[in-house]
Amino acid sequence: MSDDHREEFWDRLEDVRAGMLEVGGAFLPMSHSVEPEDGNLWFITAKGTQMAEAGAKNSDARYIVSDSAHGLHAEVKGRLEISNDRAKLDQVWSAIAASWFEEGKDDPDLVLLRFKPSLAEVWLGPESGLHFLYELLKSKMSKSKPDYGEKFSLRFG
Repeated sequence: MSDDHREEFWDRLEDVRAGMLEVGGAFLPMSHSVEPEDGNLWFITAKGTQMAEAGAKNSDARYIVSDSAHGLHAEVKGRLEISNDRAKLDQVWSAIAASWFEEGKDDPDLVLLRFKPSLAEVWLGPESGLHFLYELLKSKMSKSKPDYGEKFSLRFG
């Protein structure tokens, strides 16, 4: 694993809009905010949700991303926790979050979650369909395996 792998992972994840966050065997689609500087992913949810309850207990969680358009497929394991960091909420607030919370960032139902990654299994593929097609055709012509990217593990923390 190299710093280049880590940087490529964060760069591609920043372009992806959503994934599936899993806690206690339940998967929910979630939109994330990427903050490579602090090494975390951030989610906004509502009080009483399974995600908020998991964050209150500092539960283990997984975040699954599969985005062919950006050539990123990853399983990220880590821990969820509730954050009361108002500055971070201001930083990660988005139009998507605003559509769920009528009172905006001051909505009493809003919960900010920090996902602290510990381990990721990452598959980087071509970032374009044309490159994918090229590799497929090249493999047929040369009778070799196509190069669809690379797989690596990342450790965080």
